[in-house]
Amino acid sequence: MLVQLHYAPDAGTDPHPARSSAEPHGARVQLKSTVAAICKDMMLILVLVALIAGGLITFLLQRSGDQVLKTEDGWWGAGDHCETQEDVTIWPFEVTTSDEELEDLYRRIDQTRPVLSLENSQFHYGFNSHYLKKVVSYWRHDFDWRRQVTRLNQYPHFKTRIEGIDLHYIHVKPKKVPEGTKAVPLIMVHGWPGSFYEFYGMIPLLTEMSDSTDLVFEVVCPSIPGYGFSEAPHKTGFDSVCAARIFHKLMRRLGYQQFYAHGGDWGWLVTSNMAQLEPRIIKGLHVNFAPPSTLGLPLALSLMFGWWFPRLFGFTDMDIQRLYPCMEKLVKESVAESGYMHIQATKPDTVGRALNDSPVGLAAYILEKFSTWTCHDFRDLEDGGLTRKFTLDDLLTNVMIYWTSGCIVSSMRFYKENFGKGLDQPHSKMPVHVPTGFACFPNEVMHSPKLWVKQKYHNLVAFSPMACGGHFAAMEEPQLMAEDLQKFIKTIEKKTKQP
Repeated sequence: MLVQLHYAPDAGTDPHPARSSAEPHGARVQLKSTVAAICKDMMLILVLVALIAGGLITFLLQRSGDQVLKTEDGWWGAGDHCETQEDVTIWPFEVTTSDEELEDLYRRIDQTRPVLSLENSQFHYGFNSHYLKKVVSYWRHDFDWRRQVTRLNQYPHFKTRIEGIDLHYIHVKPKKVPEGTKAVPLIMVHGWPGSFYEFYGMIPLLTEMSDSTDLVFEVVCPSIPGYGFSEAPHKTGFDSVCAARIFHKLMRRLGYQQFYAHGGDWGWLVTSNMAQLEPRIIKGLHVNFAPPSTLGLPLALSLMFGWWFPRLFGFTDMDIQRLYPCMEKLVKESVAESGYMHIQATKPDTVGRALNDSPVGLAAYILEKFSTWTCHDFRDLEDGGLTRKFTLDDLLTNVMIYWTSGCIVSSMRFYKENFGKGLDQPHSKMPVHVPTGFACFPNEVMHSPKLWVKQKYHNLVAFSPMACGGHFAAMEEPQLMAEDLQKFIKTIEKKTKQP
């Protein structure tokens, strides 16, 4: 592109004095627009060159599709490892309660010391104390824990000892399987501050036949060690890779040669690690949470230039809305909502000790996440929007799993074990090669455009923008989640059956 500049002589020598004052202004306007066009073209060229270079570098560094994550067996029981041969016994487990347990809970609730919330603070300072008083009143006088225990026990619970600790899981088999077919094995892994109970709305949609799908599943939902009714590790160092290894051992013990995996929150990382450990065993991976594990060149470029060239990076209107302006949406929002993570990743036992003593404090700490992480706009509401997406019975059932098992401290330690080892662990730099499906819910805490997801999951078979839902999507939108999971697995099953 050529830039032509016209010299304007002094007014005294200009043969056209009437135009002498106008021409310099016109030239400057033309110059500015031309320079702007050149800068935009050059920026586009630089972006294209950088993308090509980044893609080439990524290809050269990760061209081996046979990468697998390495791990070694551990021992997480108390004391020294004294077992010569691991006990592979599986025994039934039942959730129980007692009068003593409920009397202790009610005594602690009755002795709580209320704190007044600031005027017009809604949920911006945390759980609003005025609304907390209503929740606690319902918990104390109307919530029926015995009835919820019966609901929890509607599915078969089991325990088995792996690497020195008792692992809890539910195992739901379909009552009816179509003739000539087999139930599809599926493991689903929860996160924090959730539990296996998050999947209770999905389980019947997956294990019972319907007119909309010819797939029926055999579902395994374990509790991460240190969560719910799984024994907590007695030694330091139990991270997501350790959980992934233990879950692989569980599935082998149950007789599965291959299976599918689904996860959100910590469950996303654990199931991704499972795919990295045994890529030939995981037939397909489905997740609804996938924050970037590393800041690669494509991600950096997309952040810098995606606002101006959204199509170049495949950005949708939703991507632009969730990512920009970056300082507000990614930096300020992350700082505002990640305080809990810094505490749990550094000194979890300190605050955990207080939460383990106070049921009201525990409820406030957990339920605040079910408000803000479901929709960040709920911070503007006096009740945090809690019952817009969930029932108090379901929310308090999840809280009671933490309270009755006394697992809040050990669940928080999972952050310390993962973040304490640094952000450059081998699994964070290793891609996932198994077929992957991603359900992109619009109100997820951290938004992940398709380009970002593909940086980690190199065999991204499905990317589904969902109509509604937030971080606890399995519990909030079980129908949507189940349908997307079924659709993804059906796609994989068809491909594997093709000659």
